[in-house]
Amino acid sequence: MARTLAMFTDTSLCIGCRACQVACKQWNELGMETPQWTGTYQNQPHFTDQTYRLVRFVEEARPTGELAWLLMSDVCKHCAQAGCLEACPTGAIYRTQYGTVDIKQDVCNGCRYCVSSCPFGVVAFDKTAGTAKKCTFCNDRIQNGLGPACAKACPTESIQFGFRDDLVAKAQKRVEALKGMGFRDAQLYGADSKGFLGGLNAFFLLLSKPSTYNLPDSPKVPQRNVVADSLLSIASGVLVGLGALLAFRGRGQGGGDA
Repeated sequence: MARTLAMFTDTSLCIGCRACQVACKQWNELGMETPQWTGTYQNQPHFTDQTYRLVRFVEEARPTGELAWLLMSDVCKHCAQAGCLEACPTGAIYRTQYGTVDIKQDVCNGCRYCVSSCPFGVVAFDKTAGTAKKCTFCNDRIQNGLGPACAKACPTESIQFGFRDDLVAKAQKRVEALKGMGFRDAQLYGADSKGFLGGLNAFFLLLSKPSTYNLPDSPKVPQRNVVADSLLSIASGVLVGLGALLAFRGRGQGGGDA
């Protein structure tokens, strides 16, 4: 496999212009959608089969009582342990030589297992095509030596694309610089390859806790919970059985006394 490519999104540099969202739609020829009121400038409210890149507008209350904008351009994370890839029964979802995750549209059978297996709610089902859709990091551009359209369009370099190890080192320095400037909650999300999901190939620098940005604090692949959930189900069944046995036994003893 070639050296892993990744996308680093520094939310402290995002100005919410949505050039990335527009560039994504243009390059991938994604259709128009009816705007939805979300209470902010964000649109759509979540990822769809026509929205692979989504700029989030979050208002956070400060201790002074003032509100502050937190802006974030969100996208498929191309997880090292990708739930969508593991759930796909046909092999339509595969990992490219660059470590990214793509979907072969001509192989996808539309079962939607990948939709429910994504811990970030990124994968969407296209009812017209009958297949699953998501960001591919503009795989066609990558194969031709070009970066993703969103990163190319970003005017502030909030979205940066390159080799993952280089970007992680750069991101770590950026976090330290921001903390030195007073941003005490500055943190990386998904940069650690030993962390959740084996690390994300689209990782982020956040200025607040992940849940503020509608991100799970510790995302997990649903299939990995099957063993634990099965054991809990068995234990629950045994407890219910014992309870029923004791109840019948108590009733039997009560009938004898009468």
